[in-house]
Amino acid sequence: MSWLESERASAAATRIVDAAAELYAERGVAAVGMADVARAAGCSRATLYRYFDSREALREAYVHREAQRIAVHVAEEVATVTDPQRRVVDAALAAVRIVRESPTAAAWFEPANAGIAVRAAQHSTVVTALAEAFFGGSEHTDSARWLVRIIVSLLTMPGADPHDERDMLERFVVPVLGFGVTT
Repeated sequence: MSWLESERASAAATRIVDAAAELYAERGVAAVGMADVARAAGCSRATLYRYFDSREALREAYVHREAQRIAVHVAEEVATVTDPQRRVVDAALAAVRIVRESPTAAAWFEPANAGIAVRAAQHSTVVTALAEAFFGGSEHTDSARWLVRIIVSLLTMPGADPHDERDMLERFVVPVLGFGVTT
């Protein structure tokens, strides 16, 4: 494949994922089919299937892209936080806030779509990206996998307010990660 073909393929895949993201926000993840995405992207279903062989593959591509985007923003927000307890709490809360602020990302955590979000959050690409952002290194993937589950829980069943969510993370999550109890 020449560099021009590669660029075209990348642009086409991006266009398809962008179209899917908009549909996820409008209709909900579970309600979006491949024919809907093909129509919204302005391509045939055959073209769509050339890039993504299933709905799950398309969803995974979207989740991977969003996890990378979120991880970059989280890493930037906690770059100067040196205390590991505070870094984990601030990173988790930043991830929750970033998802909630994005209509396309937030759609994944609506009740009808939560099961899809939970399955997607378990992919190693998501966990690896967020391990870097939360802990500063991919060697913490076990802790990151567990923390991603906590974040998904906060997104699907929010606390009373941001202070309540911070309190829950500080009281229940930080000690489990081996940092000790914070006050």
